[in-house]
Order: sequence, then C-alpha cells, then structure tokens
Amino acid sequence: MAAVVLAATRLLRGSGSWGCSRLRFGPPAYRRFSSGGAYPNIPLSSPLPGVPKPVFATVDGQEKFETKVTTLDNGLRVASQNKFGQFCTVGILINSGSRYEAKYLSGIAHFLEKLAFSSTARFDSKDEILLTLEKHGGICDCQTSRDTTMYAVSADSKGLDTVVALLADVVLQPRLTDEEVEMTRMAVQFELEDLNLRPDPEPLLTEMIHEAAYRENTVGLHRFCPTENVAKINREVLHSYLRNYYTPDRMVLAGVGVEHEHLVDCARKYLLGVQPAWGSAEAVDIDRSVAQYTGGIAKLERDMSNVSLGPTPIPELTHIMVGLESCSFLEEDFIPFAVLNMMMGGGGSFSAGGPGKGMFSRLYLNVLNRHHWMYNATSYHHSYEDTGLLCIHASADPRQVREMVEIITKEFILMGGTVDTVELERAKTQLTSMLMMNLESRPVIFEDVGRQVLATRSRKLPHELCTLIREYRRGSEGLPQASARLRGGRLALPQAVVGLWYVHHTQNLGPSPVVLSRGGQGQGRGVADLVSLPGPTMHLLPPWQVTPPSAPLGGAVTTAQSC
Repeated sequence: MAAVVLAATRLLRGSGSWGCSRLRFGPPAYRRFSSGGAYPNIPLSSPLPGVPKPVFATVDGQEKFETKVTTLDNGLRVASQNKFGQFCTVGILINSGSRYEAKYLSGIAHFLEKLAFSSTARFDSKDEILLTLEKHGGICDCQTSRDTTMYAVSADSKGLDTVVALLADVVLQPRLTDEEVEMTRMAVQFELEDLNLRPDPEPLLTEMIHEAAYRENTVGLHRFCPTENVAKINREVLHSYLRNYYTPDRMVLAGVGVEHEHLVDCARKYLLGVQPAWGSAEAVDIDRSVAQYTGGIAKLERDMSNVSLGPTPIPELTHIMVGLESCSFLEEDFIPFAVLNMMMGGGGSFSAGGPGKGMFSRLYLNVLNRHHWMYNATSYHHSYEDTGLLCIHASADPRQVREMVEIITKEFILMGGTVDTVELERAKTQLTSMLMMNLESRPVIFEDVGRQVLATRSRKLPHELCTLIREYRRGSEGLPQASARLRGGRLALPQAVVGLWYVHHTQNLGPSPVVLSRGGQGQGRGVADLVSLPGPTMHLLPPWQVTPPSAPLGGAVTTAQSC
C-alpha cells in the first residue's frame, strides 16, 4: 500500500526526479515574470525596453469638476456635479424643517418625512411610484433635519426625465389623503415608542441637547413629533405649512452624474410654472428667526431593566451630553471647530483599534484609556446656518456619575490649553481623510452639493476645503480662537438620567434648602440624585466661570452642586 501511495505522489508531482532536483547546484534560475521570459532581469518597478511609454489621463484644471448652478425664473436653483458611472442621484432639497415650526404644531416635518413618495396627482399609490422607479433600477428616500428636507432618487442616468417628473409630482402635488395621514400617525407613534425603548441613547441625547441649548426657539424645537400632537396634525395643517415653505425660491434641484443642461431642461419642463396642490406658489408668513443660544438643562430617567437583546441584560448606564455653542458653517471658525472636534474624537470602550480609528484622539488617550469604567466618550459637532453646538457624550455606571462629569468638564477646559504640533497635524490629516472618503459616495456628493447651494448659492469643492484644512495653523486664527468662543459661552447640559451642572443666582434664595430626590433601582446611589434649586431662573455658566462660594447655601451666590 505504501508503495502505491509513493508512486501516486511522484506521478502527481511530475515525471522529473524529486530527489535529484534538490541536489542540483549552480546559480539560481531567474524567476519568470508574468510578462514573459524575454526580460528576466528587469523588476516590475522599471519600464520595459522597447515598450511605448504609457499616456495617462490628465486633469486640465478643476473646471471639469466644478459644480454648475443655474437659477430659473421662479427662483429655483439647479445644481449638478459630473461623476463617472451609469447611475445618478437626483433630488430636491428644501429650506424647511423643525426649526420653522414655531408658529405651527411641532412635528409637521416629521409627518412630511413619513408621507413622502405617497400618492400624487399622477400616481395613485406609493407602489405605483416604486414600480416606475424599478424600470430604471431606482430607489427613493426622504430625510428631514432641523433645517433641511431632502427628497432623493438614485436611478439609471437614462431615466433622468422620468425621475425629475416624479420628484416634481411628489414635492408639489401630494394628495395627502385621510387614509395616508392616518397611516402616518401610526408610523410616527411607533417610531416615538421605539425611540424611547432603543438601547442606543444618541438620537434622544441629540434631541435633548438642542432643546437645552436653544430653549423653545429655532433648532431647539422638537425634531420628532410630540406625542400630544400626533392626533392634531391633519391635511389642513400640513397644507398651511407647505404653502409657506415649499416655494421655488427655497428649493434646489441637485444632481450628481448627470449633464447640467439636460437637468436644467427637465427642471424647466416639470418645475417651472407648476401650480402646487395647496393652491399658491407664494409664501405668506415665513419665520426668519435667528437661533438664540440660551443654555439649559434637560433630564430624563428611564427604566431599561426590561429591555434586552439577549440572555445578557443591558448594562445599567448613565448617559450625559455636555455642549457649548460653537459657530455656523458659514463662519471662518468652522474649519477650526471641525479640526477641534476631530482632535477630541473618542468612541466606545469596546471599539476595535486600527489605522484611522482615532485611537490617538484626546477622548481615547485621556478618558477611555485611563478610566476603565467609562463605556463611551465621543465628541460631536452640529453646525447650522446661524449657530453651532460642540458636544461630548459620555456613558458610565450610575455610581461613577460625579467622576464622569468632572472628567468631561476637564476636557472642555483643556481645549483652551496648548496643542501639540503632532496632535494638530494628526487631526488635520484625519479630517482630510474622512472628507475625501465620504465624498467618494455619490449620495454623499449629492447631499453636499444640495446643502451648500441651498445655503450659499455656490459650492466649495473638496480641494478647496482640503486647502483650508492644510493651511490651518495655530495662532490667532487657530484653536485658541475657537476655544475662546467656547469660554465665552454658557453650558448646555442635557441629562439622559443625571449630570453635573453649574448654577449662578443673581438674587437671594432665602432659607430654601437644596432638595435632593433619589431615583433608580436601589443599587448604590441609584440611577440619579437629581439636584433642584427653587428660586429664580438659573443662568448656567461653564466651569471656568464659576465663582467660589462667598455665602452659605441659600445665600446670594451658590457654587457648583453635584450629585
């Protein structure tokens, strides 16, 4: 049997003698390259002799990649961006959102997002719209934010005429039937219940940080429909809002991967002189309020003991988010704040490392790596047309709340200190890398084109942004300037369960004591020790502006209170 196996092995290896090949002496044979045996001594890094020199494509300036913008007679702007490929992304962006609902019921933008791509004057149902898009391999989506509503379609470029006609019908001619509004009520109600049961607190914290920072104005208004307004929003309410904010001068038709002239022709054909379903194309009453940063506190306590994704229960955590006012995306400080946000970085304590993961950011080095009990520490920067918000989100065990808030507050203070050159260059490189990586995606390019043209009527190209980031230096126009703006602001502290805040009173509180109320499930100090101070309105100050106590508690001045 062994002899048979040996013979079969030799047969599979070839007819040559395997033993003799190992005894062969002399200079080693040259490796045969894939190009053949004619040039055995030339490495792949050198050009081959006798082969014509290759001619590569060159870019003749940036004009081929510029975003072209055309304004129609009715004020609607058409913007397009060249991009190679069979498919395109086209959509309509509207300067509307929850920040414009001060004179309306909160939640209209939330309803319109769910009602998008429903029945219209030309299409009897949403299924008919989807079947029309499927003929061109298309998909559709609608997203609303605090200041922008976006209707988008990705489809084959050959179906551009059909796509623009469909978008015009969806935006300007929705039927908004009673049945569709009722179905939307159910969808909104389900989303609100899911939001409160979701283990990830980030969406809820983002909502609360805006409510605390801009109390009852502009970007501080509810992005999600409040429960009490779900049953109140109807077709008449929606039409009154659409009449003021869905006007051509507040719209941008953006396209990526399409010819600009073709897109302009389609816009003139389907979006010029169209009578909307609400009867008027001219706005009557537009809210032009400017965001007023107030600072404040938002608190919420939830029992997550019954919510679990498996046999292992979800850890009982306290989540806080501390924020300070920054700047709008139209100001020169926007780039410094973006670099500062990248330098802070952060993430989850169980996030895997690796290149580009931000493991050398401050929140990793100073917080997560030094304090094993911290579950999360992440920096966020929200920027709008007239304001901005720089936040840090942190999570830890309820027994570590005091230490967690002190650590996050310390990081805010250190933002105004010195910045190492290596640290700054790393943050700039990471920001440039993230920018270019995101702009490789066609839908991201579409959103960037639409938002910039909607806000500024033009677009800064990626190479211009990279130049601004690369030329950014420390000094009078660097991080100290951004940090000075933070020091001049007031603290906005939403508390998912509990947090630490700083209080300054301008008049005597009298003999009223500090009231402590304890909540939670009886573990250690509980989920929360909520500090409430009776008396006048509280003016929240950042830690570096808190004065030392000059009177006992209940006097004219109070110092920081913690739980």
